[in-house]
Amino acid sequence: MASARNPGNVMNFNNSSTSSSPRDTPPLHPTTETKDMQLTKARELAKHLLNLLDSKENGKEGGNTTNNHSNSDNSHDSHSMQPLRFGRSESFRKEDSATIVIKVGTSSLVNSENGHPQLSKIGAIIEQICEIRRRGMNVVLVSSGAVGFGCLALGLKERPKGGIMMKQALAAVGQAKIMELYGRMFNSLGYSCAQVLLTYENLGKRYQYINARNTFQALFKLGVVPIVNENDTVAVEEIRFGDNDCLSAMVAAMINADKLIIMTDVEGLYTSNPNKNPDAKKIDVVKDVENLDVDATGAGSSMGTGGMATKITAAKLATYSGVNMWIVNAADPTNISKVIREESVGTFFKKRYLKLSTSKKKWIAQLPARQKLYLDDGAVKAVTKKKPLYAAGIKKVKGSFMANVAVGLCDLKGTVFAQGLVNYQSSELELIKGRQMHEVAKILGYHGAESVMHRGNIVLLQFAETKASDEATNTSSSTTPG
Repeated sequence: MASARNPGNVMNFNNSSTSSSPRDTPPLHPTTETKDMQLTKARELAKHLLNLLDSKENGKEGGNTTNNHSNSDNSHDSHSMQPLRFGRSESFRKEDSATIVIKVGTSSLVNSENGHPQLSKIGAIIEQICEIRRRGMNVVLVSSGAVGFGCLALGLKERPKGGIMMKQALAAVGQAKIMELYGRMFNSLGYSCAQVLLTYENLGKRYQYINARNTFQALFKLGVVPIVNENDTVAVEEIRFGDNDCLSAMVAAMINADKLIIMTDVEGLYTSNPNKNPDAKKIDVVKDVENLDVDATGAGSSMGTGGMATKITAAKLATYSGVNMWIVNAADPTNISKVIREESVGTFFKKRYLKLSTSKKKWIAQLPARQKLYLDDGAVKAVTKKKPLYAAGIKKVKGSFMANVAVGLCDLKGTVFAQGLVNYQSSELELIKGRQMHEVAKILGYHGAESVMHRGNIVLLQFAETKASDEATNTSSSTTPG
């Protein structure tokens, strides 16, 4: 029987009398199975898990479980997969293990036609994650689907209208359902998972950011797979991630991940929407996400919130933090292994390196800056010389935001050259823009901060030369992503 440390051959549904430790396991290798064979095995896994759940609910646990299966309509032969032992996860992992972040959207988890979970696909994705864990790598799963599973639990085929309050209620229902499914699937393969719910406020406050990062490191030491989602129940509209694409990028940057894999319902990034334009071409490699010339318009699915535009934003956040990112099709879960093996699949976004002197500024650079402040030439020069930003240099405020969030800084042409934490909310900046700071108290009725942005809270978007350790990878990235 497979031990908790080595749960047997995770990728093989048939029992095997032999097993090997993660250290003795050879590197990932291309599978010889066809896609149909893989999907058949995934369906068997889902069916087996459902049988386990049914037998538990009927009080038929322990030694009678196998007999119950053999007498059921879904019985398997003597070589079929038997229930794996529920036990402790693998022993502590090294802190310097490679770390992979995988984001799966609602459209990849829930059938848009009937709202039912796609158990075969979910099972196959979890198989891939467990295989990565067996190879000694840390894995984080950023999973959408709480609202979709909430709709399923309540018999709704589409998101009902009702604003953020309705979404928060559905997320509260669905989050419990989806974690129950994940927990039982991971346990059946000998692994443990943990729920991590985050908000923009959590990662936008330095001390909470550090606490979250430490929690991830502790989970990795315990051999646990963190499953991350936005805490929709308490999130406020003005400071929400809005989609899990950006959340996955921020998590990848926070834990210094090696790779971020975003799984979606298309093959990668196209020059335009392939569902509307038959001439759209897939882009294999993106070296500079800022200079992309694509049409990324279009909303997400009826069950999801993201679209290609949010994935491009995520690519900026990830690559600016030194994390390589891929967009791949979730229809083929083996794309995860293909990325690990550095095969050419999907769209690869090449990492870049910002010239950052402190860990605090790296944290600021990881925050999504959706709103902007347009500055005059004098303010642009001052900020570029690492001076504070004052209200007198602000010409225009774009977007609505609260104080102490990341906001982009751009020149009058709209070119973003920096971002930082703002000391005033947008409504206040509308009143004091172009004015001297000594006038602020009279205009706002209180004495605020001495500057709109402190110089220590401003990050210039200036890229450094590629690190020496990555030169070999980057020189060949045009053909094989690394």
